[in-house]
Amino acid sequence: MNNNYVIIMAGGVGTRFWPFSRSTNPKQFHDVLGIGKTMIQQTVERFEGICPRENIYIVTSKEYYDITKAQMPYLNDDQILLEPNRRNTAPCIGYACYKIAAQNPNANIVVAPADHIILKEEEFRKRINIALHFSAKNDVLVTLGIKPTRPDTGYGYIQFAESEGDIKRVRTFTEKPNAEWAVKFVESGEFVWNAGIFIWNVNAIKKSFEAFLPEMAEAFEEIKGDFYTDREEEALNRAYPQCKNISIDNGVMERAENVYVVLSDIGWSDLGTWKSLYEISEKDENQNAIDAHVMLYDTKNCIVKTPKDRLVVVNGLDGYIVAEYDNVLMICKKEDEQKVKEFVATATSRGKEFV
Repeated sequence: MNNNYVIIMAGGVGTRFWPFSRSTNPKQFHDVLGIGKTMIQQTVERFEGICPRENIYIVTSKEYYDITKAQMPYLNDDQILLEPNRRNTAPCIGYACYKIAAQNPNANIVVAPADHIILKEEEFRKRINIALHFSAKNDVLVTLGIKPTRPDTGYGYIQFAESEGDIKRVRTFTEKPNAEWAVKFVESGEFVWNAGIFIWNVNAIKKSFEAFLPEMAEAFEEIKGDFYTDREEEALNRAYPQCKNISIDNGVMERAENVYVVLSDIGWSDLGTWKSLYEISEKDENQNAIDAHVMLYDTKNCIVKTPKDRLVVVNGLDGYIVAEYDNVLMICKKEDEQKVKEFVATATSRGKEFV
């Protein structure tokens, strides 16, 4: 287990979850489910028994150092990796993997987002351990695949080749298909959702960076002697401008031929939108999901999340999001939640304090 490491990606802003998720306090640092733990705290705890706590690395932005340290005080500063700027997931993962490689060339690594929901945590650990045993002994890149419950166009899809056992060779990746193709994918039974959770040994992922993102590989290889020293920040400022702004999916996973998927039924949600929170939340007899001090009249199919110290009265709504945090209240039809990014753009022009 001492060779097992976990990288948790926690630098995103979560714009689609505005106004709850804000640039100064994004959703991974919130108790979204109202259970007394933030999403990133839940994510860290999920890996207990998979790797030692000293092998957990958080990759985030400089502005989130204080909140990361406050929520996980047991992490030392070498475990909190601060990106100079956001350049998508490939540089984020590359930085963490090359840093871990400088300490342990036998590292076996899990990469996970900080803001996903896993309802079946024991089953999740079983699936991760299956993947880790496989990646420890083979030159492979592994991802978890979630059996789709609907033809959702908001997820990436993985087509796998039929074979015995839980580990399948990946045939194709398709990023967010249109509705017609999503229906075909689900009906075929050959596709799973891409959970964005990856497992590999450090040598396999370094070889993949060298093959598919050579400039990025070179940038991190050049500064490997600066990791775990007081020169690390300065070295990163030199390396990051050489890193392409690209996701690990587009940069590596879609191009590699040694990719496998572990089929998983783990109660997964990426919790990227208000609709996804509504779907996993408990609901009252009128299908309302409530996390608020609220009085409802003639209201159904709504999600209401507002401060507990404010009484909210809602009358006559069907299928709405009612969300308040800090100085912003949003009332929006659930079916129009894709407009949230538009709302954020307009709110930005009103002042940084609103985003």
